[in-house]
Amino acid sequence: MFPKLPLSLILLATALLLTGVYGKDFLKLHEREPVVQGPGVTRVGKLSAYLPALKNTAGDTDVYYLEGKEAGATVFVMGGVHANESAGMLSAVLLVENAVVKSGRLIVVPHANESSFTNTAPSEGVPTRFEIKTAGGTRWFRYGDRLTNPIDQWPDPEVYVHYPSGQLLSDFEVRNLDRSFPGRADGNFTEKVAFALTELVRRENADLSIDLHEARPMNPIVNCIITHERAKKLAALASIDLDSKGVQMRLEPSPKKLRGMSHRELGDHTQTLSVLMETGNPIQDKLHARADEELILTGKDDFFTRAATNGLLYVPYLENGLSMEERVGRHVASVQELLTVFADLYPEKKLAVEHLPSYDQIRKQGMGQFLLSNGISTAPSGTARQTGS
Repeated sequence: MFPKLPLSLILLATALLLTGVYGKDFLKLHEREPVVQGPGVTRVGKLSAYLPALKNTAGDTDVYYLEGKEAGATVFVMGGVHANESAGMLSAVLLVENAVVKSGRLIVVPHANESSFTNTAPSEGVPTRFEIKTAGGTRWFRYGDRLTNPIDQWPDPEVYVHYPSGQLLSDFEVRNLDRSFPGRADGNFTEKVAFALTELVRRENADLSIDLHEARPMNPIVNCIITHERAKKLAALASIDLDSKGVQMRLEPSPKKLRGMSHRELGDHTQTLSVLMETGNPIQDKLHARADEELILTGKDDFFTRAATNGLLYVPYLENGLSMEERVGRHVASVQELLTVFADLYPEKKLAVEHLPSYDQIRKQGMGQFLLSNGISTAPSGTARQTGS
């Protein structure tokens, strides 16, 4: 007969077994996905350079500088403010891996809230990563949550008081980076990240700041450019030009009474012209079947097809869904148009960016054609496009 083991020992053995089985998956949440330095990247820094308190924390993240040989305007682009809005992050990665700046500068942060990529929303059953095939191999990317990981900031208060406006918001919004701008150096974790990003814009004298997001198809604020009033002319002209090319990104004003969002606070607290862009992402909505990798990549779901037929969506729902190519293509086309219009409006601030693929190229050739593999571009020749002047 086997000896009778104490219950405490059985529980300990069970805990160790479960730790061994699931520990690897937990550690993968903190694994950094590879971002290849494209031919236009001149240096890579860290966000903690703008707030040393972030060093060696989950709030630190990579900052990519693409600097032209000729001085000119500085444009700041960030994705990953919300880690479940994958097209925003991937569009920023595509800029890092493809753009070449001839005059002026691009500063790109693909994972603005690094912490939010290390967790997923409770009870949603979403995957923690997804893969995209390229000619040189398969690339993987993380799928995270809208909010900062509670491991890095806890507990949530009963009421979140935004700084410096004093506006009262729901408790969980305290971990929402896009409700934390302009942030503060001695604030909570998320406020520190917001402060460092604001400080980047301020210290680098960014002329234009672009924040890349996604929204639920049943959200009325989708497929649009949300603009601070100082950037209204720039955004309006870009919207008109996009529409003439078959890419509808309507104009939405930045609300003055809803605080903490990047387009409002960067525009109010720095010299930059600030905009935020939204594309439609089905996995963010509640109206879908299984939340899996295929839904992230294709955006195709029968429930959304039926909802579109009944006029319940605020975004055109294509026959083949809202694919990653459609959403990234829309973001990149919008960035291109904003850069072009900026160069036309402010010719004294020289800005010229090359080798960004077009909306049609991304949609037809696929994301894998424009992601680097082992430092070698997989994009076919003849895809280069110039933006600016």
